[in-house]
Amino acid sequence: MKRFGWVMVMFLAFIWLAAGCASKEENAIRVGVNAELTGSKPTVGDSCRKAVELLAAQVNQSGGVQVGEKKYPLKLFIEDNEDKAESAAAVAQKLISQNNVLAIIGPNASGNAIPAARICEDSGVIMVTPWSTNPKTTEGKKFVFRACFIDDFQGRVMAKFARDNLKARTAAVLYDVAEEASKGQAEFFKKSFEAGGGKVVAFESFTKDDKDFSSQITTIKAAHPDVLFLPNYYNVVPLQADQARRLGLTCPFIGSDAWGSEELLTLGAKDVEGSYFSTHYAPDIATATAQKFIKEYEAKYGKKPDDVAALTYDATRLLLAAVTQAKSLERQKVRDALASIQEFEGVTGKMKFTGSGDPTKSAVILQIKGGKFTYHATVQP
Repeated sequence: MKRFGWVMVMFLAFIWLAAGCASKEENAIRVGVNAELTGSKPTVGDSCRKAVELLAAQVNQSGGVQVGEKKYPLKLFIEDNEDKAESAAAVAQKLISQNNVLAIIGPNASGNAIPAARICEDSGVIMVTPWSTNPKTTEGKKFVFRACFIDDFQGRVMAKFARDNLKARTAAVLYDVAEEASKGQAEFFKKSFEAGGGKVVAFESFTKDDKDFSSQITTIKAAHPDVLFLPNYYNVVPLQADQARRLGLTCPFIGSDAWGSEELLTLGAKDVEGSYFSTHYAPDIATATAQKFIKEYEAKYGKKPDDVAALTYDATRLLLAAVTQAKSLERQKVRDALASIQEFEGVTGKMKFTGSGDPTKSAVILQIKGGKFTYHATVQP
C-alpha cells in the first residue's frame, strides 16, 4: 500500500506540473497551432501556418526566447481543425492533454474559435486567436485573447462609412446565419446604421454551403438599397456578387475582414471592383515593423501576406512577449503578463489590453481598385 501511495503521489505531482506549465524536458516553449488547413477556408489555415512557421524559424535562429536568464527555442505543434467546430474543440483538447502546450494559437474562424476557447478556458491554457472577431470567443474568459478587433467595432465602422462616405440612407444585408462572425457583423451593422439615422430595408440570410442566392437578391433588389453589406468569407462573396450583378443590382458592395484573402480578387474579378471592406492592416501604408515582416514573408513564400498571416504573426509575438515579461513558463504567470501588455507594436498596428482579452486597436478600410486591395482610410477605436 505504501508503494502504491507513493506512486499515486508522484503521478498527481506530474499531472499538477503538466497543468501549470509547458514541459521543460526539451527546454522548449511548446506552442500549439489550431488551424483551418482543410475544409472550406484552406487559404486561412495556410496563411496561419506559414506565418507561425516563419516566426518560429526567426526566433530559433536568433537563439530562442528570453525567459529569465535563459533562452528557450520555440517548438510548434500544428494541427488541422478541418474548419469544423467539433474538430477545433478536439484539436484543442489534444494539444493540451497529449502535447502539453503552454498556449494555443488559433483557431481563426469564429465558429471554430468559440468551442476551442471553452476547452482552453476550462483547462487554464492560454489561447490567442489571430482572426476571430466574434465577442463570444473571449467573453467571460480569462485565458482567451485575440490579436484582432471585434465585430461590434467592425459593424460600427462599416455602418458609419456607408452613411458618411457613401452617403447611403438605406442599406441591405446578406449574411450567413450559420457563421458566428457573419451573423454578428450583420447584427452590429444593422443596429449601428439605424442608430445613425439610416434604414436597413432588407436583412436576408443564407446557410453555409448555399450556392443559389437569387431569392435573397431578388428581395434585396426590390427594396432599392443604396448599399449592400456582405459580411461573408472570401470564397462566398464572389458568387454572391456575380449573381447580384446578373440580376441587375447596381448598388455598391461593402464587406468585412472576411474578404481579406487575395483569392477574392481571383474569384470575384470585375464584380467586386470598386467595393470597400474593413480589415486589419494595409500593406501599402504599413509601418517599418510591418514592412520588415512583409519582406521576409515574401522572401520565404513568394507572395504577399494577407491579414490572417499578419495577425498570426502578431498573435504569436504577443504570446512570446508575455513569456519574456513573465520570466516564466507557468501558464498563469504568462496569462497575467499577456493581460497587462500596455503597448505592443505589431504588424497590424499598435495595441494594448485593458482588462479583457480584446485589444484596443484601429481598423483600416480598403478599396478594390484595379484588381488590387488599396488603402482608403484608417479608423480609430
